[in-house]
Amino acid sequence: MLDIITLGETLIDFVSLRKGFPLWQAPGFFKAAGGAPANVAAGLGKLGVKVGFIGKVGDDPFGFFLKKSLEECNVDTRHLLMSSQFRTTLAFVSLTAEGERDFVFFRHPGADMMLSPEEIEEEYIKGAKILHYGSISLINEPYRSATLKAIEIAQKNGIMLSYDPNLRLSLWESEEKAREGIKLGLSYAQIVKLSEEELTFISGKAVPEGCEELLQQGKKLVAVTFGERGCYYSTGKDSGYVEGFKVKVVDTTGAGDGFVAGMLYKILELGDEFTQRGREIFRFANAVGALTCTKRGAIRGLPTLRQVRRFLKGCE
Repeated sequence: MLDIITLGETLIDFVSLRKGFPLWQAPGFFKAAGGAPANVAAGLGKLGVKVGFIGKVGDDPFGFFLKKSLEECNVDTRHLLMSSQFRTTLAFVSLTAEGERDFVFFRHPGADMMLSPEEIEEEYIKGAKILHYGSISLINEPYRSATLKAIEIAQKNGIMLSYDPNLRLSLWESEEKAREGIKLGLSYAQIVKLSEEELTFISGKAVPEGCEELLQQGKKLVAVTFGERGCYYSTGKDSGYVEGFKVKVVDTTGAGDGFVAGMLYKILELGDEFTQRGREIFRFANAVGALTCTKRGAIRGLPTLRQVRRFLKGCE
């Protein structure tokens, strides 16, 4: 029986070999497994959680690479489907001189976008404790309907829903459509992780007012990340800022997904007490996010439970 299932995109990140340059000036790229929900699954697997992933890749060398990458992180891939009709999605990523990530996606359409409702199996989902998803799978059909079917199954079986909006405006038809789609995904979730930019995009408000507005909509936990500065969280019973950790940064790709994996690991561990022990949850989540930045490539950087505990002990 799986404890957590993540659903959504898995793709190849081609990460620029040099920092400080826009994509058009990048001299070369490093191939890495990526895609936010897949990164979260890999992070949970490396932390020792029984986790599965639902998604679709091409029946091509890149799809095979992604499947093996997840399996090496102890992720159940029985529902990672391989399409003979569509190619695996590719993303090219660089870090500009201003510290912003520059993205270009090749998915017209990518195999991930073609996951259909008929391919979502209730038996696979219904025994889990948490289902985690993002907004990218809500952009196009049939992906959108597949995601909504998984959410419906989770609701019917009392499974907690976790959501990371993961705003990528370039993938949406318009800013208005993005806000509408992201809010749709938000409406179902009990656990929500956002960046500062995403909170403002959704609510028009900053911390803590934006978080309190989401809690009034029935959320159990809202977390807002500030990169190396840490995060803010609120559960209605407990709230506050938790400082981040300073590490030697190699690549920030996947840091937010590592944070989510750390957060879900602790929520699973704490059970019903999680709404009262936010500082414990987010000290751990911040550590996972920070350690993810110390290697190139999201999944390669995700730490094991032993590495996180050793790191936290060294920071006491």
